[in-house]
Amino acid sequence: MAELRNFIGNRIRAIRNAKGLTQQNLADMSGLDYRYIGAIERGERNFSIDTLEKVLSALKISLNELAYSDIEQSETDSVRWEAIDQFIASTEGLTDEQIEILRRVNQEVLRAFR
Repeated sequence: MAELRNFIGNRIRAIRNAKGLTQQNLADMSGLDYRYIGAIERGERNFSIDTLEKVLSALKISLNELAYSDIEQSETDSVRWEAIDQFIASTEGLTDEQIEILRRVNQEVLRAFR
C-alpha cells in the first residue's frame, strides 16, 4: 500500500508545483494544515477519501487527472508527465477556442522538431 500512497503523494506534489502553488497555498485552499500536505506528498500519512477529495477540489482536478499516469515511470517519463501537468495547469480559465489555438501552436512546434 505504501507504493500507492507514495504515487498519490508524488502526483499531488507534481500538480501543485505545475500550478505554481506552495504547500501553504494548497493547505489554505483545502482547509488542511501545510504540514499535513507535506506528509501526504512524502507518502508519510494515510489519509481518508474525504481528505483526498479536499485536495483534489483545491487543485481543481478529478481523480482521473490525479492517477492518469503509470505508477512505474522512468525518469524520461517523469519529465514528460511534468511538462503535461504544466501544460494542463496553464490552460485553466481558457476558453475552448483558446485551448484549440494552443493545440494548433503545439502541433506546429512539433512539426518544426521533425
